Amino acid sequence: MAGKNAKPIEILLVEDNPGDVRLTQEALRDAKVRNRMKTVPDGVEAMAFLRQTGRYAGLPRPDMILLDLNLPRKSGLEVLREVKADKDLRSIPVVVLTTSQAEEDIVNSYDLHANAYIAKPVELDQFLSVVKAIEGFWLEIVRLPSNGGA
Repeated sequence: MAGKNAKPIEILLVEDNPGDVRLTQEALRDAKVRNRMKTVPDGVEAMAFLRQTGRYAGLPRPDMILLDLNLPRKSGLEVLREVKADKDLRSIPVVVLTTSQAEEDIVNSYDLHANAYIAKPVELDQFLSVVKAIEGFWLEIVRLPSNGGA
């Protein structure tokens, strides 16, 4: 578990729904583990952020990606495919956090090496509980690779 003086965990949230962005920020705000979350609204911006190009040059590489599948411009599955095919990015854990409960999306996400697939609950309290559970497992229990990759 990270100590109080540990470097904050960098999280990239790829989400186009402003309401879900706010809820995720709220759930992580009170996290036991220090974290900094950056948000991008679509798959094209996600890849620019991850490759640190354009306005994202010089920003820290995320320790973890929370990825919606239903995104404009480039789908979450396309982002996942690109991340896991890139030797410099593939070690970043990707948690799919989406409204889709379609078996095809679940299978495709795991085929593309998603680290976890979580369907977003509709109810506010359940959504906050899910984000806190992600925080508890991925940021407190799991040991993430150090920034910079494998």
